[in-house]
Amino acid sequence: MPKDRAEEAYRVRVEAAEMARNRTHPKHKANPDEERYAAAHYPMSFTKGLKHDAATGLVEDASDFEAFRYAIDNGVIESFTTRVPVPTQFEGKDIKRRKWEAPTAGVVYDLEGPDAQAVTMPPAPALCSDELAFEMAEVYELALLRDVPITSFDAGGGVKEAMIDASIARLNALPYVKNKFHESNCGPAGRPRKTEQDKKGNCILTRQNVFRGSSPGCDQGPYLSQFLWIGSDDQAAPVGGNKVENGFVTFGAQAIDQRVLIAQSGDDHMQSWLGWRRVQDGVDVGGPGQTFTSGARRFICSPRDLATYVHYDALYQAYLNATLILLGMGTPFDPGFAHLSGMRDVYNPIDKTSIPQNAGGFALYGGPHILTLVTEVATRALKAVRFQKFNNHLRLRPEALAGRLSKAQEIDEAHKVTCGAFSKMVKQLQPTLDEVKGFNPFDPDLPNGNYLLPMAFAEGSPMHPTYGAGHATVAGACTTIVKAFFDTGTVLGENAGKIAFQHEIDTPACFEPRKDGKGKKLDRKDLECPLTLEGELNKLAANISIGRNMAGVHYFSDYYDSLRMGEEIAIGMLQEQAVCYPTDDFVLSIPTFDGEIVRIGRK
Repeated sequence: MPKDRAEEAYRVRVEAAEMARNRTHPKHKANPDEERYAAAHYPMSFTKGLKHDAATGLVEDASDFEAFRYAIDNGVIESFTTRVPVPTQFEGKDIKRRKWEAPTAGVVYDLEGPDAQAVTMPPAPALCSDELAFEMAEVYELALLRDVPITSFDAGGGVKEAMIDASIARLNALPYVKNKFHESNCGPAGRPRKTEQDKKGNCILTRQNVFRGSSPGCDQGPYLSQFLWIGSDDQAAPVGGNKVENGFVTFGAQAIDQRVLIAQSGDDHMQSWLGWRRVQDGVDVGGPGQTFTSGARRFICSPRDLATYVHYDALYQAYLNATLILLGMGTPFDPGFAHLSGMRDVYNPIDKTSIPQNAGGFALYGGPHILTLVTEVATRALKAVRFQKFNNHLRLRPEALAGRLSKAQEIDEAHKVTCGAFSKMVKQLQPTLDEVKGFNPFDPDLPNGNYLLPMAFAEGSPMHPTYGAGHATVAGACTTIVKAFFDTGTVLGENAGKIAFQHEIDTPACFEPRKDGKGKKLDRKDLECPLTLEGELNKLAANISIGRNMAGVHYFSDYYDSLRMGEEIAIGMLQEQAVCYPTDDFVLSIPTFDGEIVRIGRK
């Protein structure tokens, strides 16, 4: 018997390996900007950490970038130390430098799930495209709205409505909206967005869909997912805290408080040319990167709060919390295997009763199984996205593109190969840039206009390229695991005094904080249509991803394409996992971020 078991275990591993080997390794394609503008000192490529020219903000010596690219292609960490010239001084003073983050992670191998190079992302929007101009405008507008109450992002209203309405009007006036949104069901081909039709039949952005995710449910209810506000509903929560509106997530005998540290309103950074250059050269500015108000905490109630969350989160943190909440609520598992799990009685939709179970899930199909997978998949996602970031796209961050726009005239005059591209973008974005210019302090080093992007963090973006996004790839992967295990057709509501994601409810339930986020508990809000688990998980993935845009460190396409690559990684991992359960007849049904269904089973 031991020998037979050993042979069978070997066969299962080979079967999973064959599955991985048979996946098609795609061609990795990037937009042509790196090669097209090489003669202009690589203005559309990631150069943070190299020495930049004081006049244009471009990398001072093009050969420095080429050495950086060689180190990436070489795939050895040591090359970044010995082959890439890095600044040791700034403005004549010695500096402490930041380090590039895991530039070789995409070349290593893994023993489970798709290989890091077996998944890919399409080319990012290129310079001179209406899409790039539009998503840069989005990032600018989000920076201007960083302290607006997040309830203003809902059709129901909120204070400072005029500010967000003005932002929407500027976005709706851009060519990308006027010329593209009508092409594919009110969304541009490739990266569709949630829109509405006006009285003339034109597709437009509104307060209910602007800055939101693209997946089903993202435009329903409050802007923020319930999973970033509510707590668990179980007996292990703090004293008097076994209510979802109190915002404590049960974590064993401990509790996770959903409230975040309060960053000071108006605490923006990198709004001067000297400060911008310092950060681009890789100077470690030190400190926490944000100014907090006396250690106080509140529920997330502004874009700045969400930016704070994604500044310090443990990447898979939001999805771990969501899983803990769902387990605490007793949310039904996927019907395709709920009859096997035994974690709770199985719901019978025919007579609306429960079927008692006599075998409990724990190590298999139960809480520890789910919690392990929802965190384990994150490392696979990070390796895959590192390959896209460094080896494939090497795309510049929004903060760097803002520097190009602030020096558009100087760059276009010095480098004819750009054909005036940056000056054209300035003209296209002029209404938004005028607002940014009025928001930023006057800077004599930027006589044509201070269009630098106000950053939520003193260090700006991380020390790796923008596309894809690590947070978004992890969001796609982790959320897909949660979708696989739980019944995503359940809705949030009250039934017999219990508030949970469940099949049958008496009244829908929805929670949000006071406008200032303070208070001991969330307020309950009435909704005509209940929030679905699928929609709130899609919204959670979008919130975490676009929360990085709110900080100024990513674009919309970073969220959109990374999310779907993360989903593909999780599906591949679950397919290999399914090979390991030979005795159980089960099926996992996963609603994708595009609204389709993927089914995974042993057979």
